[in-house]
Amino acid sequence: MTEEQKLNLEDIDDKCEECKKIDESVRENLILTGFKICKSCRVSKTIFPI
Repeated sequence: MTEEQKLNLEDIDDKCEECKKIDESVRENLILTGFKICKSCRVSKTIFPI
């Protein structure tokens, strides 16, 4: 593994960027949408997109 790949793997965790909680849905949303947010933050962003 190169150093760049190691850094990218370290970025993948289950910590939400919005509320800072650890949740399993963060990784799923990262794959689906490209954002590291949990399910509850995704719903609130969908309803209130500000």
